[in-house]
Amino acid sequence: MIQVAIIGASGYTGAESIRILLRHNEAKLTYLTALPEECGAVEDVFPQFKGRCALQIEPLDLDKLSDLSDVALCCLPHKVSMGFVPKLLDAGLKVIDFSADYRLKDIAVYEKYYVKHTDTGNLKHAAFGLPELFREQIKGAKLVANPGCYPTGALLAIAPLLKKGLIETSSIIVNAVTGASGAGKNPSEKFHFPNMNENLFAYSIGNHRHMPEIEQIASDVSGKKITVLFQPHVGPFDRGILSTVYCQPRKNLSNEELLELYNDFYKAEPFVQVSKVAPAVKDVAGTNYCHIFVTNVKGRIVCFSAIDNLVKGASGQAIQNMNIVFELEETLGLI
Repeated sequence: MIQVAIIGASGYTGAESIRILLRHNEAKLTYLTALPEECGAVEDVFPQFKGRCALQIEPLDLDKLSDLSDVALCCLPHKVSMGFVPKLLDAGLKVIDFSADYRLKDIAVYEKYYVKHTDTGNLKHAAFGLPELFREQIKGAKLVANPGCYPTGALLAIAPLLKKGLIETSSIIVNAVTGASGAGKNPSEKFHFPNMNENLFAYSIGNHRHMPEIEQIASDVSGKKITVLFQPHVGPFDRGILSTVYCQPRKNLSNEELLELYNDFYKAEPFVQVSKVAPAVKDVAGTNYCHIFVTNVKGRIVCFSAIDNLVKGASGQAIQNMNIVFELEETLGLI
C-alpha cells in the first residue's frame, strides 16, 4: 500500500486528489498539509468528505511527512513549489508536482513567464507527466511535472498529427474555454459571481503561460520546432476545458483517414476516447477522460478535445502518473 501525502491540500486540486485517493485500492492518504490559516479537520474544510476522511489538514512538518509517506502530491503554485520539492526529494519521497516549476526545460523561457528559477538541478531530471506521450520516462521517475490543464487538452488533440508530421509547424491555432475553477480557490473580482455568470471573456491575450509549454511538448513530439497561437477564455461553468485546434495539413486527409489515424494512435490508451462527434465538457466532468474529435473543414484539420481541468487537467492525471511511477494498474482510483 502506497502512502500518500498532499501538500497544499486545502485547494481545489487538493480536494480532487482526496476524492480520488479515497477510492484507490493500492494507495492510502496519510498526511495532509496547508498554510496554518487553512488547516483543520478535512470534514470541516471540505464537508463533502464528512464521514469519509478523518484526517486533519496540518501545517507542514517535513519529518512527519517523510515518516508517513512514500510520495507527495505537491498542489502548490509556481515559485512556492520549487521551495519544497528539493526537501521532499532529499527526504526520500517521490514527488508529483502540480506547478509549472518543472515543466519548462529552457530556464530563460520559464523566467520570462514566471519568476527566477531556484532549483535547476532537479528541473533537469523531471519527467513530463503526460502519460499518453511520455509513459516510459514517467516509469520510476523521482519527480514528475504534472502538465498544465490547457496543454493537456491541446496536445492530446493534435499529438497524432504531430507525430506523423502531417501538419504545418508554424500555423497551429489553439482556442480554448475553461470553467471558473481554472482560476483556483482564491476569490477575485473577475470571478465574482455577478461578473462571471452569463459571461464569457478572453484573457492573457498573446502571452498566456501555457503557450510555451504547448510549444515545447509539441516540438518534442514532432521532432521539429513548433509555434502555436494559443488563446484561452473563461466561461460561466464550474469545471472543464473545451479546446478547438486549427491546423494546416501537409497533404489531403479524408475524415475516414483522420479517424483511423486517431483510433490507431490512442487504441491502447485507457483515458482517451476518440469520438465521431464533437465532445462537450459535461461528457467528461468529474472523470479522467479526454474526448477527441477530428475533422476537415475548408481544407483545414480541426481538432476538438474536452477534459475536466481538475481531473485529467490536474489531480486525476497526477494520480495516473503516481500509478505509473509505482508500477500499479494505471487506472486505479480513476475508473
